[in-house]
Amino acid sequence: MNVKQPDMNQHPLDLFRFCPVCGSSLFVVNNVKSKHCRQCGFTYYANPSSATAAFIIDSQNRLLVARRGKDPARGTLDLVGGFADMYETVEQAMLREIEEEAGLHLDQPRYLFSIPNRYLYSGMTIHTLDMFFRFDVPAGIAVSAADDAAELMWIPLPDVRPELFGLDSIRQAVARFLSEHVDS
Repeated sequence: MNVKQPDMNQHPLDLFRFCPVCGSSLFVVNNVKSKHCRQCGFTYYANPSSATAAFIIDSQNRLLVARRGKDPARGTLDLVGGFADMYETVEQAMLREIEEEAGLHLDQPRYLFSIPNRYLYSGMTIHTLDMFFRFDVPAGIAVSAADDAAELMWIPLPDVRPELFGLDSIRQAVARFLSEHVDS
């Protein structure tokens, strides 16, 4: 059986042929980020999903790093984080993801920056806006890998290698963070 590999450059709206409101096939491109139904008048906008990632740094200047337990990029390094749920702020999402993946109860997320990303999930490219936060914690704080994290490890900042991170935006963010926070 030949399974067609998803095209990461395919626009997500290309996959939607019928109006989700009335089912009409008169669901046509409206502009670069929307489709419009000529039958019922509904317009759908493909806006990015909100996602979070944490730079958790301990007092020994080490970064908490996760090994991805699920695809995409299973087995590669990652930061603790994930998608924001509906009716949740990105700060709430960040704190929830840290608790779910690392067993840490933190507060005071400090926003750093954002990077747009494309995330391949179930054969579809999901456009995301990944927001990065920093947390400073004491050395020796107990962490426990769960949920999407197969393993957690503390890596001294000078030893962190961005090329080992499997997702594009995370790799870019790690490189940016290191360039701003590690002495060469």
